[in-house]
Amino acid sequence: MQTDMQTVDENRLETDPVYRFRFVADFIGFTKEDAAALQSAAMFLGPMIPELVDKTYQKLLGRDCTARHFLPRQAGFDGPVPADLKSLSASHPQIQFRKEHLARYLNTVLGRTCDEKLVQYLDMVGKIHTPAAGNHEIDVPLVQMNALMGFLSDILLESLLVIPVDEGSRHNMIRAFSKFLWIQNDFITRHYSSVLK
Repeated sequence: MQTDMQTVDENRLETDPVYRFRFVADFIGFTKEDAAALQSAAMFLGPMIPELVDKTYQKLLGRDCTARHFLPRQAGFDGPVPADLKSLSASHPQIQFRKEHLARYLNTVLGRTCDEKLVQYLDMVGKIHTPAAGNHEIDVPLVQMNALMGFLSDILLESLLVIPVDEGSRHNMIRAFSKFLWIQNDFITRHYSSVLK
């Protein structure tokens, strides 16, 4: 059955983050019900955030190519910076600072309504990992950002498999997180598009 074809302003997709969000969300079927499913997971995933953050930083600090991004001074951090990779550990003040940022990100995803402010936040999450924002010395390659998002997706979905909810709610939460993380990943990769052309 043929339906009316929607008209999409492709140039606007590249310049208007809200328009881009609405296009991607509509295309993959991320609905208000999905946004509500994310928020309903907060009471279960919220207490798990410290563990999720620790797992993520254990992964990031386990490889020199990802750990090296924590040597330059992070935007907003005023404490001592690590001298080299050997002096970098999960307990270093700059890593603790970064862990707080990841915890804040996860709390935001779980707690904020999907509105224009959230869209701007998702876009900044992508931009901050490039020289376009924050510290110009920090330029995380796209392959590493994709690997990080894949890892976050896996540990979040793994966590949803063990929370005490009925199977229907679990199903809705898993689908909602899967769609949302694809949207976030788009707001990361868009800041690499000029490099890839």
